Amino acid sequence: MNASRPLLIAIALACLALLGFALYLQYGRDMLPCPLCIIQRYAFAAVALLCLLAAFLPVAARRIGIGLAGLAAISGAGVALRHLWIKAHPNVSCGIDPLETSLNTIPTAKLLPWLFQADGLCTTEYEPILGLSIPQWSLAWFSLFVVTLAWLLLRRRT
Repeated sequence: MNASRPLLIAIALACLALLGFALYLQYGRDMLPCPLCIIQRYAFAAVALLCLLAAFLPVAARRIGIGLAGLAAISGAGVALRHLWIKAHPNVSCGIDPLETSLNTIPTAKLLPWLFQADGLCTTEYEPILGLSIPQWSLAWFSLFVVTLAWLLLRRRT
């Protein structure tokens, strides 16, 4: 078995667990996701799918999958940073605006509204989880994934 396969599967499972935790927060704790939360969910889903795909690709093509997963993680980190900036500047909002409207009309939001429909405001303050806000946790996880995927990509053996 290839050495990177278990790590890629672990990243994918972590992303799926984070999506599951997001659903728990949404339905169990009534924390409505804002448009930026939904974009971060898409990024976690993309990282999960790309890591699973890369884990089972031939070694020659695996680097491409790892690179694409890394780009998805970088994108997610960028959205989390934007979310944190908005939370630091409460006069800026991403609430009911063109971003929310367009996100809620794409096919995945229509097929899986329980996962990909934005209903909340980015500036809503929810109780921290172990001392960090949700976008801070997202940034931490995306950063961990970026570093891990970069390490996998730069290794001689993938």
